[in-house]
Amino acid sequence: MAEKSGLSPLLFLPPLLFVGLAALFFLGLNRENPDALPTALAGKPAPAVMIEPLGQGAQLTDAMIRAPGVKLVNFWASWCAPCRVEHPNLEELAAGGLTIYGVNYKDKPRQALGFLDELGDPYAALGADPAGRMAIEWGVYGVPETFVVDGNGRIIARVAGPVTDRALETTLRPAIAEARAPE
Repeated sequence: MAEKSGLSPLLFLPPLLFVGLAALFFLGLNRENPDALPTALAGKPAPAVMIEPLGQGAQLTDAMIRAPGVKLVNFWASWCAPCRVEHPNLEELAAGGLTIYGVNYKDKPRQALGFLDELGDPYAALGADPAGRMAIEWGVYGVPETFVVDGNGRIIARVAGPVTDRALETTLRPAIAEARAPE
């Protein structure tokens, strides 16, 4: 009877699996922005504006989204705690000259307007999306979500979640610079 010699290939399987998983974890931890949730609409024209009037101010229109200049489209609600967190950053961006349009998501008009009366209104124009139809077309997962739109009406990037200092530095400011760059 012949005797088996050498090591079984199965002995090498656990260490190889370990090295492979360790490499995947290492690569995952070193991504540029681990919180980024990209949009399938990046580089594509922004979907149509489908909103109802909200308050007495300017109403957001489709033409505004496609007008020259970089702008943000921010989906928000009065009942959304992270929307309160991001609001000072939106006000600061608007005060710095960036155009921000607001889409109030599945909210009651009185509460939405009260939210803006209390915290300030950073929006150049806004409207209400009571049924969430516009949000669905834009691929919104939940509020808040903010999209950077270029002067051709194309979506450049999105921030899923509040516009925090980190989101400003890792996503919004680079996307705004990209949107402003000549083609």
